Amino acid sequence: MAPDGWTRAVRQRLDLGRLLPLGEAADGAWLAEKAAGPVLRRAAAGVAGVGLGALRIALADPDTAAEPAVSPPPSALPPGPLRIEADFTATAGGEPLPQRAERLRIALREAASARLGLMVTAVDLRVTELVEEGQEPVATAPPDEGNDEDEASGEGGERGGAHGDGSPRPEEEAASRAAAEAAAAVPGVVRLTRVLGPPVHLADGHVRVELVVVADRRALAVALAVRKAVREAVATVRGSRPTVAVLVTGVE
Repeated sequence: MAPDGWTRAVRQRLDLGRLLPLGEAADGAWLAEKAAGPVLRRAAAGVAGVGLGALRIALADPDTAAEPAVSPPPSALPPGPLRIEADFTATAGGEPLPQRAERLRIALREAASARLGLMVTAVDLRVTELVEEGQEPVATAPPDEGNDEDEASGEGGERGGAHGDGSPRPEEEAASRAAAEAAAAVPGVVRLTRVLGPPVHLADGHVRVELVVVADRRALAVALAVRKAVREAVATVRGSRPTVAVLVTGVE
């Protein structure tokens, strides 16, 4: 890969933020922190008198994290309860600040669960600014949050097996293509992406698929449906069911 290609690849990976566990250890799904941001911000926008600022999501207690049931994406967080940390601005008058903070806390936690499938057990909030009564608090977000213009889409996949000359074995190529087609056909999948590499990575009986899901379906539900479809599709080609991990890189 050329130097500018490496630079672009590293920047794309860093832009994803943390790779957060979706659901429980047995669910084999992860969500990019970058993808969670816009969903949570839309929920926060419905809370009057506050404007959401910096937002981060991490494990609530790394010591209690579980072993994932399948091989995770590179550098992904292990399954476990999550903590949201967020800054916000608020108006100085009107409803007491603690009550507004609690409404914001509830909105973030419910959106994380109902819209995404994240297991959030704690929401830590910090007031960074009070604006005068009558003014509307302004929500702020990192300039690249939710910007997926660097993502490339496609239905091809990386093959785990190859001939001595480096070309993929026919059975591996067929399995990879079947996995990509099955994943793309699942309701709620917008497209496959190639942020960490090819949209389908198949090696040693394990498949990793990365994709974007629609905002009106729960991300975890779509990921679980993709896992099932990919297992069946690859089993049809190879005669054995692989383990499958899904990485959701965006929600649109």
